[in-house]
Amino acid sequence: MRIKLKLFSIARDLAGFGEEVVELPPNSTADAVMNILAERNAEFRKWKTSLRFAVNYEYVSHSHQLRDGDEVAVIPPVSGG
Repeated sequence: MRIKLKLFSIARDLAGFGEEVVELPPNSTADAVMNILAERNAEFRKWKTSLRFAVNYEYVSHSHQLRDGDEVAVIPPVSGG
């Protein structure tokens, strides 16, 4: 299956890209995206518990099952004042 992966802030910096189409095996979860990113750059392992996923503009858990054509955003922690 193919998903559109979008990365923001530190996730984009670590990956070296902001947007990419990614091939995943059928029945993959959002956590599979994290595994792919960690394979490309081990620094992602440090951020695993802090990064959030949004699938088609809705926040989801790491165990959320993805579908072909989903747009998956990887969103780092946000702070402000």
